[in-house]
Amino acid sequence: MEFRLLMPSARVGAIGSSPGGAAALVGPRPLEVDALVLEVVSATLEEAVADRLVLRFGSLGRYAAPLLTLQIKPRLGFDPAELRPIRGIAAVRCPVLLIAGSEETRTPLAESKRMFDMAPQPKELWVVTGAGHVNFHRFAGSQYEERVLSFFSRSLKVGGG
Repeated sequence: MEFRLLMPSARVGAIGSSPGGAAALVGPRPLEVDALVLEVVSATLEEAVADRLVLRFGSLGRYAAPLLTLQIKPRLGFDPAELRPIRGIAAVRCPVLLIAGSEETRTPLAESKRMFDMAPQPKELWVVTGAGHVNFHRFAGSQYEERVLSFFSRSLKVGGG
């Protein structure tokens, strides 16, 4: 991160939602920050495709998913196996807060729990009751602010994390 070069002693936190959270985890190594909040991040690209096809076509969508993911490399030039946030979360070196909705359908709660299980300590999981694939700040308001700001406060203090 260019910011780290300009201010190497600064404590940096980041929030990544859905594909933004995935972007923080994929690549040669996860985003190098001091605290990370991840909102509804799919474990793998294959699962993200399958989850969305199931929403659209029911259980048959799961069978169609491999047909779509097989087309990614020839059409887009990368292997879908390269986009596996679940691998990246195991390599995170900072406190992580994962946020998921209890009514989430695009990234099922079980998938978020698998991501949480793979994250190293220290880690927290907050399941927002009644929330689906939404803007959690808008949905949970002051509760979101309290949880996220408290997490950053604890994680970014000097000597913390």
